[in-house]
Amino acid sequence: MTDVQETTKEDIADIEQVRKQCVAFRKTFDSLRKEIGKVIVGHSDIVDNVLISLFCGGHVLLEGVPGLGKTLLVRTLSDALSMAFGRIQFTPDLMPADIIGTNMVMEDQATGRREFTFQPGPIFGQIILADEINRATPKTQSAMLEAMQEHSVTSGGTIHKLPEPFIVLATQNPIEQEGTYPLPEAQLDRFLFKLIVPYSRREELKTILDRTTSSASPKAEPVLDGEQIRKFQALVKQVAVAPHVQDYAIRLTLATHPEGEFAPEITNQYIRFGSSPRGVQALILAAKVRAMLDERYHVSFSDIVDTFLPAMRHRIMLNFEGQAEGIKNDELLTTLLEQIPKNLDV
Repeated sequence: MTDVQETTKEDIADIEQVRKQCVAFRKTFDSLRKEIGKVIVGHSDIVDNVLISLFCGGHVLLEGVPGLGKTLLVRTLSDALSMAFGRIQFTPDLMPADIIGTNMVMEDQATGRREFTFQPGPIFGQIILADEINRATPKTQSAMLEAMQEHSVTSGGTIHKLPEPFIVLATQNPIEQEGTYPLPEAQLDRFLFKLIVPYSRREELKTILDRTTSSASPKAEPVLDGEQIRKFQALVKQVAVAPHVQDYAIRLTLATHPEGEFAPEITNQYIRFGSSPRGVQALILAAKVRAMLDERYHVSFSDIVDTFLPAMRHRIMLNFEGQAEGIKNDELLTTLLEQIPKNLDV
C-alpha cells in the first residue's frame, strides 16, 4: 500500500512539472509574439506558424507578392532572438561557393607558408534569410539541400557543421516567373511549412502608415537565445501523441497518395504525387507545439487539423488534369480533411 502511495505522489509531481513547463513555454511564445508585433502589423497566423517552425527546428518558405513584409518578418524575428543572423540575396549569377564558402590560399605571415583555409559563407549562421530563393539557378539552390537537411556543408571533401539551432526562412514571389527557377520537389520537401502571406486589411494598413510615415521606429528586443530554444525544442519532442491521433495523421498523409489504400476519389483524379514521410513528421511536430500553446502535454485531433495545410501544401503535385482545371492545393487538402474520418470503426 505504501509503494502505491509513493508512486502516485511521484506521478502527481511529474504532471505538475510538465504543467509548469507548458506554462513557461506559452509565456515565452507570447513574449516572442509581442516583440514581433511591435514591428509586424497583423499576419498573426503567419507569425505563429513561423514561431511554431522555430520550436520544431524546421525551415519555412514564405510566399507572397512584393511589399507584404516577408523579409521584415524574418529580420524582426532575428532581432527578437539572440542568434547569429545571415542574409543571402539569391540572384541568377549566385554560385554555390557564395553560399557555403570556399577554400582559399592563405599565407602565414610569420613563416611564409601557404595553405588552403576554408572561408565560411553566409550559410554559417543560425537564422538564415534566403531572400527570393527561386531567383537562383538549380545548381545554386542545390547548395542549400545538405545545409537544410543535415545542418552541415561539404567543401573540399571536408564536412563543416553549422551552428545550432539552425533555421532557414526563404521567401519567394509567386507572380514573377521571368528569370526565376521553380524550387525542385526535393528542396520543397525540406521545408517544414509553406506559408502564403496575404494582403493587409484596412485597419492594418492604417497602423502600418502610422508607424512607417512618422518618426516612430519600433524595434523588437531579444527574448530568447539559442540554448533556450534548443531546450524548448527538446521539450516539444516529449509531448505525447495517442495512437489514434497519430493514426489520423498517418491516414491524412496516405490520403494524398493516388491509388493508395486511403486515397479518396479526388486524390486519384487530381494528384500525381503525394506527401513523403517528412510530411507526417512535420504534421506531428507542429501539432505538438500547438498542444503546448494550449498548455496540454498531448496532441489532439484539432492540432493535426490546424497544421495540415501549411505542412502539406508544398508536398503534393497535381497531375495534368488538376493543373488544367486550375485546382488549388489548399482546396484539395481541405477536401481531404472533410473526407478522412478522425476515428476508424474497429
